[in-house]
Amino acid sequence: MTNAKAKNRKSNQKTATAVTADVDAPVRPGGKLGLIIQRLGTKAGATAEELATATGWQRHTVHGALSRLRARGFAMRREVEGDRKAYHLARLAG
Repeated sequence: MTNAKAKNRKSNQKTATAVTADVDAPVRPGGKLGLIIQRLGTKAGATAEELATATGWQRHTVHGALSRLRARGFAMRREVEGDRKAYHLARLAG
């Protein structure tokens, strides 16, 4: 019976770890915020103007949406290549 208890305890630990991992990851939103996440995840990223065109929003609304996504746990970076200032999702090391 001791082996059964130890086995059950290990199984509960695995489940608890899996649940914790899911809680730490930000939830991908749907709709236009989901569209923004999709565009930022591409290799080229997206400029604020490109995101405004894709969503039909004004640039200041796009900047507000990027701020809300950061608050939800999505890490972003901005890269400047010539005149293009593109936002990208930050890749986690590991």
